[in-house]
Amino acid sequence: MKKIVIALSLAASITGLSACSSGNTNSEVVAETKAGDISKEDLYKAMKEKYGEQELQELVYEKVLAKKYEVSDEEVNKKVKEIKDQTGENFEMVLAQNNIKDENELKKVIKSQLLMEKALIKDVKVTDQELKESYDAYKPEVKARHILVKDEKTAKEVKSKLSNGNKFEILAKEYSTDKASADKGGDLGWFGTGKMDPEFEKAAYSLEVNEVSDPVKSSFGYHIIELTDKKKKKSFDEMKSELEYQVKLSKIDQTKAQEVMQKELKDAGLVIKDKDLKGLLSNS
Repeated sequence: MKKIVIALSLAASITGLSACSSGNTNSEVVAETKAGDISKEDLYKAMKEKYGEQELQELVYEKVLAKKYEVSDEEVNKKVKEIKDQTGENFEMVLAQNNIKDENELKKVIKSQLLMEKALIKDVKVTDQELKESYDAYKPEVKARHILVKDEKTAKEVKSKLSNGNKFEILAKEYSTDKASADKGGDLGWFGTGKMDPEFEKAAYSLEVNEVSDPVKSSFGYHIIELTDKKKKKSFDEMKSELEYQVKLSKIDQTKAQEVMQKELKDAGLVIKDKDLKGLLSNS
């Protein structure tokens, strides 16, 4: 996500500078120093040299794919909701960590990603057997909180205190080395398979709602986990469309993705006018 955001923001900057770099505006000064001035043309050339092909590629992809494929507001809003559910109170912090200014910019990033995904999977085939296997392997999201400590002895101490009636959220703030979740009583929000350390995930999914685990060792230390909620698994028919989409995406590797996008650009009649950016087609 971060890469796409950088691409969009810098691409906008390059486009703006390009528009200002014609005629008599080439020498317009954007910075003055005793050692000499920096013009808009100087800045544009430097940005083009460093980021040009990558950023032009993102702009071209966005324009070409938006003309050929459709992404609805409903699809974008659904993805935003998923991110909010997963991040909870950390939503704004996660945006900042990914250099995303606000929710509106996040929606633009998501739309670009969905456009590319639709282009990548349009010719991918999926069998009924593959869908059935995917459904059987699917586990709904769960919600949990944890207390992370460095050693098993401390973990057992925490578990004992919980068994004696101490409140989970208070012990989380007192003991947990995961300070981001400790401030929220250990709450980790909603997560699905493949999102957590394997040992943590295995333990969390083995619990019943409101059940507290014994000490669980992971690559981060020792956890005491409480499962606080669990989503119900939908029927196969309800999930079929979503499963088909995800199975198709799983069949796309980097080589295939490059081939598909190369064809999209050629089909769109892409012609690069700037000789310094001629490598776009061969690098896409």
